This record gives sequence, structure tokens and C-alpha cells, in this order.
Amino acid sequence: MKKYTFALLVAAVLLSFGCQKTYYKTMEAFGKHKRDLLVDRVEDARDAQQDTKEQFASALEKFTAVLDYQGGDLQEKYDQLNQEYQKSSSKASAVSKRIDDVESVSEDLFREWENELAEYRDEKLRNSSKNKLDQTKNRYNQLINAMKKAEAKIDPVLSAFHDQLLYLKHNLNAQAISSLQTELSSVEADIESLIREMENSIAQANDFIKAME
Repeated sequence: MKKYTFALLVAAVLLSFGCQKTYYKTMEAFGKHKRDLLVDRVEDARDAQQDTKEQFASALEKFTAVLDYQGGDLQEKYDQLNQEYQKSSSKASAVSKRIDDVESVSEDLFREWENELAEYRDEKLRNSSKNKLDQTKNRYNQLINAMKKAEAKIDPVLSAFHDQLLYLKHNLNAQAISSLQTELSSVEADIESLIREMENSIAQANDFIKAME
């Protein structure tokens, strides 16, 4: 376990310096090939989406509570919403980073797999490997499309939150909150749509992981 942890630390340092080939070789020395790395990164992306889904649901809940203004410190309510926005923005960035990581290792895996087909002498084995490559690519394309579709839903929601925050920042009064209530249904619809796409993407990730095991 300690040896594997050390390998991960070394590989992380190498990767941070852009030594992709050295990174892969280091991981392979400890039994982690590109296929394994792809599964790991899909798991990370899935978990990031799950966290983001929960965070946006929490943000909507807080936003709804503030708009149901019954008195109290408006500055405190604004600060709460701003905190939720910052958390949501951070989670969204993590999702994009994880998707980029998935794409990076998948490209390297498929390129390597494709190139190694030419090394087969046995035509049956080559054709079998080619079929498995095609099947894996198809499953991957479904997965990455679902991930990107969910990711595309994030920015509109963040933009809506940001607009609301800006408005409240310069109009901290009950009338301003009341005027924003008309926008609530639109924000709710956007977040519900985002959550649906996230759940679909998470399901696709689970299917992909299961197929790769």
C-alpha cells in the first residue's frame, strides 16, 4: 500500500511537469495501465458530478429560502448566497477538470491500442482486439457525450446565480428580493434540467466502469 501511494505521489509530480510518457511508465511499473487509469478518472469525474449535483441542489434550496424573505439581516442572507455560489463555481470547475482528465487518458489509450493492432501475427486475435476496441470506443463516446451535455448545463445556472447576486449586492432590500422571485421558476427549471443530465451522466459512468472491469 505504501509503495503504491508513493508511486501515485511520484506520478503526480511527473504529470505536473508535463512528463506524460514517464508518468505512464511509472504507473505501469506499479500495475496501473492506461485502461486502469481511464477507469480511475471516470470514477473521479462521476464523483465530481455527484458532488456538483448535490451542491447545486443545496444552492437552490438556500436561494429559495432567501427569496421567501420574512425579515432579518439582508447582508447575512446575501453572504449565505454568495458562499453557495462560490461553492457551486468551485464544484463546476472540478467537473470540467475531471472531464479533461478523462479525455486526455482516453486519447492516449485508444491511440496505443490502435497502434498495437499492427503487432498481431494472429489475425483472429487481432480482429477480436479490434472489435473490443470499437466496442470500448462506442461506450466511451456515449459516456463523454453525456458528461459534456451535463457540463454544458452548468454555466447557464452559474450565470443566473451570479446575476441574482449582483442585483442583491447593490439592492439589499425587501423590494429587490421580491423582484427576484419572478426569476425563481426559471432558475429552478435550469437546475432540475442540470440535475437530470448529471444523473444520466453518472449512470453512464457506472455502466462504463462496470463494462471495463
